[in-house]
Amino acid sequence: MSENAEVVGPLPVVDWLKGAGSDDPYLEGLKCAACSAVFIGERSTCAKCGARDKLDTVRLGSTGKLYSFSIVYRSFPGIEVPYISAIVDLDGGGTIKGNLINVEPDPANIEFDMPVDVVFADALGRKDRDGNSYISYFFQPAA
Repeated sequence: MSENAEVVGPLPVVDWLKGAGSDDPYLEGLKCAACSAVFIGERSTCAKCGARDKLDTVRLGSTGKLYSFSIVYRSFPGIEVPYISAIVDLDGGGTIKGNLINVEPDPANIEFDMPVDVVFADALGRKDRDGNSYISYFFQPAA
C-alpha cells in the first residue's frame, strides 16, 4: 500500500465481499443469464450450462440453510479451535463456505438444513502489514 493511500473502513477478506466500509456489506456472485445458476468468484463461463459471457453480477441472499459442516479441532497456530466450518446454500442461489458462529461446536447443537443468517464482523483480529483491519462474513443460526 502506498504512503498516500488512505483506507476508509475495514478491508474485505475476499473479492466477493462488497461494501466492506459501509453500513450495508453484502456478498456478490455471478448469475448465468442462460440457466440462472449462481456462482461465487470470477469466471467467464457457466459451469452448469457452458454459456460464455452470460454471467451478470448479483447481490447474494443474506439467509440460507446449512448444507454441511465440520468441527475443526486442529488448525494453524493462532487460530482458535474448535470452530465450525460450514457450507451454506444461500436463499436465492449460490453455495458458499464459511464459519458458523454463535453456536457451541457440538454436533448435538447443529442440524442440517437449519436456517442461518449471513453476518459480517471483524475477521478475528487479523490486520494487514499497514495495520488495517479486515471484515469477513460468517453464518449464525437464524433468529
